[in-house]
Amino acid sequence: MSDYRFFQPPPRLLLGPGPSMVDPQVYLAMAAPIVGHTDPAFFGVLQDVAALLRIPFGTSNDFTLALSGTGTAGMEAAVVNFVERGTKIAVFNNGYFSDRLIDMAERQGAEVVKLVKPWGEVYGDEEARAFIEREKPEVVAFVHAETSTGALQSPKAICAAAHEVGALVIADCVTSLGGMPIDLDANGIDIAYSGTQKCLSAPPGLAPVSLSPLALERLRARKTKSVSWYLDLKLIDEYWGASHRYHHTTPINMFYALREALRLIDVEGLQARFDRHKLNHRAFVAGVEALGMTMHVAPEHRLWTLNTPVLPEGVSDVELRKRLLHDYGIEVLGGFGPLAGKVLRVGLMGASSSRNSVLLLLSALETSLHALGHRGERGAVEAAETIYNEA
Repeated sequence: MSDYRFFQPPPRLLLGPGPSMVDPQVYLAMAAPIVGHTDPAFFGVLQDVAALLRIPFGTSNDFTLALSGTGTAGMEAAVVNFVERGTKIAVFNNGYFSDRLIDMAERQGAEVVKLVKPWGEVYGDEEARAFIEREKPEVVAFVHAETSTGALQSPKAICAAAHEVGALVIADCVTSLGGMPIDLDANGIDIAYSGTQKCLSAPPGLAPVSLSPLALERLRARKTKSVSWYLDLKLIDEYWGASHRYHHTTPINMFYALREALRLIDVEGLQARFDRHKLNHRAFVAGVEALGMTMHVAPEHRLWTLNTPVLPEGVSDVELRKRLLHDYGIEVLGGFGPLAGKVLRVGLMGASSSRNSVLLLLSALETSLHALGHRGERGAVEAAETIYNEA
């Protein structure tokens, strides 16, 4: 007789930087029976996923699909397919995930140039343009929504300047897809990638990717093979395309889940979804400010989806997070790198972005901070309620 019992996870309210809460409808979709990865019915699922992904990406790109792998697989696919040995890539470096882009590009043998800013700051139009005009790279990469800092980078000037020098633009949209406008086509982003476990509110395991017509043309014109067989977008394109040429066995039930998560976005309406994320962000900020806390990122550059309140002096993020998890079942995470011990990272993404989640968290924060010796102001819930009542 086995000593192992069926695993029953503890109840959690996931309000960290990901994964987010998953809608019950998505769990139901995952439980559907498996069909083969070359079954015509499954290719219908893939077609639906592609069509539905174009909505939050804000694109008409033919090449829009989801890779088998987490958001990091999307990042690596973007790099290995468009960066070769000797390629000059310019990276806007202001957080952990731009650091990761640099590491991946260096592993390809690329010539990496970077414009560095402190974590939490973003780039103005003129300095972005000046950097690109000076370096004249072949590829430009930036993080649209930086999960390590809570900062949002405007894409327009970066993309315009990059195209003027003939460069392709890679954008990390892992923490913005489905929660904030991306507008790939309007902004001119050529290669975008994301993950399923944040604003889309599906389980982790797939990486949405979209390529502009120019990026697709350059991909197909590439003479050398990608160093990664598994992430070779030419090969994956053949599986998703009309020939359905076998590449790998896809995680079928994960695609069921993604299709349902995207369908729910379509049902809610994209603008309504953006409005919901923005309102819950505003209410949360009002609540933490009522407690005497400040936000790490300037108001005009804040993500609605990932919030970084600065910890009060003398409060340990480890002790605070332990108390939130143990007493309330609420998961939030702390900062890392230069922000370690200085901020919390609070995700209000997808199904986790709700009035109920915000009010529960603020109430728990207020009580926990007081228990840890913070004698700041009270009234976090009341401040948030004011925002909701005015909306």
